[in-house]
Amino acid sequence: MIDSKFAAAIVGFGGMGNWHGEILKDFDDLFCAGVYDIDPARLEYAGGLGLKAYGSLDEVLKDPGIDIVVIATPNDLHKEIALKAMRSGKNIVCEKPVTLSSADLREMIDCANECNVLFTVHQNRRWDEDYLTMKNIFESKTLGDVFNIESRVHGSRGIPGDWRGRKSQGGGMVLDWGVHILDQLLQMIPGKVKTVYGRMNHVTNYEVDDGFRIIMTFESGITALAEVGTSNFISLPRWYMQGENGTAVIEDFSCKGKIVSITNWDLKDAVPVKTAAGLTKTMAPRTEETIKESVLPEIKSDIHDFYRNVVGTISGKSTSLIKHEELMRCMKLMEAAFRSDESGQIVDFE
Repeated sequence: MIDSKFAAAIVGFGGMGNWHGEILKDFDDLFCAGVYDIDPARLEYAGGLGLKAYGSLDEVLKDPGIDIVVIATPNDLHKEIALKAMRSGKNIVCEKPVTLSSADLREMIDCANECNVLFTVHQNRRWDEDYLTMKNIFESKTLGDVFNIESRVHGSRGIPGDWRGRKSQGGGMVLDWGVHILDQLLQMIPGKVKTVYGRMNHVTNYEVDDGFRIIMTFESGITALAEVGTSNFISLPRWYMQGENGTAVIEDFSCKGKIVSITNWDLKDAVPVKTAAGLTKTMAPRTEETIKESVLPEIKSDIHDFYRNVVGTISGKSTSLIKHEELMRCMKLMEAAFRSDESGQIVDFE
């Protein structure tokens, strides 16, 4: 440690590496001391920011002033860097997905335990306010007992033209976005996942999935859909939750949405709707006197809590918010979805 502060070095100073560097500016007891990247231009950029530009990973790991190594490289490099850093006595903050398989993850967890260092993963979307809003609605039983949750992220630009499109480097949308929205659903819905069904899309990329649909059935009977698309020119809602007494929807990351709930199940209000081919009562809209529309609860978050927890855990004042068993469960769920896609069958999970 330097002057009672924890010093971090960022390995991989691209988009997310820069993000970590900016966040670390906001702390009194934690700071970014330096950067290592294989791109000389990024090292030059880091030097211009007043950060030490390390010439190699070994130079980072030999620096006794570095307490934390932040890994923000392409996915296939996470394991090798993390193992080497932990064996050098460094604490680890790793970008997601933590690695490419549950077997690799087990090796990393075992190494962290053997070396007695912090090994955590930047599951930053646990702080997304749209997710926290839906979690609050679920846990407060605003809709009564929930029976279905749908979580979607849609875009229309395909996969970025970098390592995200290459299988060998851990590309594809399951590993890029699935690791987030599946983690959110597992954090929200209690109990075991009974079955998993996955279908991968290959619209613009045939090497990795550029979209997917994963359906989970929990032992409780709740179903959950996780969907990501990169060829969606009309996006469906970010969240859609159905309960016995109402429905909640969030349109996008800005938390635009609403709750519609029942006020009177007994009032027979169905006015038949005339369609081109006949009448329907079943699909007739409800009248205003039987339902109410509510605004979404306002849930605020602070992403700085992630690094506050890192400092607290290293200091022995708290325990890590991102549990190893949670990382393993999500990794195995993604693997189950890939097996389901390959077989075309629903697969058992837990």
